[in-house]
Amino acid sequence: MSEDYKNLDLYKYFKESKLHSTKSNTYFGIYTELFGKYRGKKITFVEIGVKWGGSLLMWKKFFGNDARVIGIDFYPETKKLEKHGLEIFIGDQSSEIFWRNFFLEVGKIDILLDDGGHTNENQILTLNNVINNVNDDGLIVIEDTGASYNKKFFNPSKYSFINYSKFLIDDLYGKVKDKSRLEEVFKKNSLNNIIYSIKFFNSIVAFFIDRKKCIDMENIFNRTLDEQPSEVITEKFINPRWSSEIFLGGFFNKLIYKLSKKLFFLKKFNFLKKIVHQIKYKIIVIKLNKKLKKYFK
Repeated sequence: MSEDYKNLDLYKYFKESKLHSTKSNTYFGIYTELFGKYRGKKITFVEIGVKWGGSLLMWKKFFGNDARVIGIDFYPETKKLEKHGLEIFIGDQSSEIFWRNFFLEVGKIDILLDDGGHTNENQILTLNNVINNVNDDGLIVIEDTGASYNKKFFNPSKYSFINYSKFLIDDLYGKVKDKSRLEEVFKKNSLNNIIYSIKFFNSIVAFFIDRKKCIDMENIFNRTLDEQPSEVITEKFINPRWSSEIFLGGFFNKLIYKLSKKLFFLKKFNFLKKIVHQIKYKIIVIKLNKKLKKYFK
């Protein structure tokens, strides 16, 4: 196993911290990748889960003197750690009231790192209660998302944090101008006007916040088709994917393809045309699923 993470500045600050802390060895490289560009900048960084306080000292050293580093914990005794120069708030990360009061006092933040209770409730509600108060070009990073596969945290569940993250992937795909071309990606509780992208690591999910980049996707031409007409794509063009073996191969596909060519009169009878297309579609889906099934094991 590679131990390159031990050469990172963040790991050195972790080891040098005068207060105890615990972190997964894989996190140091991920942290450095996600947070490296914020070093030396005037940002507000918030970590949920103070415990012994060692990680807050590590973050203060990593980000530099211009950064405001804040800890949040449910356990009131952690407030005593402020004697070490730490800034700590006590409250329930799943509470909308707590977050409302927190942001009234602190203002907007740049990075939230959730190393709190790890339950589905903690992680999902924290993301939703915090997201409107994260600045553009900011981050929400949820740690220990492996809890979504752990019985201790009431998982596996349809409403696990990882499943919610997958829900938000669908939500991102709903950020399109032509909504008629997609199905089941348009969410009532959408966050795709705030979340620009999502990145998955081993037991960490990072949400990149940037409202100005959250624009509707649409296909655009570099010039009109009448201007210097193409010699390659003409009116007779047929997309190659519909001519591949998976679509045209096999007895039934070939039979339906020949019928659709010979029985040109079907064009006059929409209901017959739809029946032929539905049969062809079902056959193709069965063949595709059989071919791809092994990759989902």
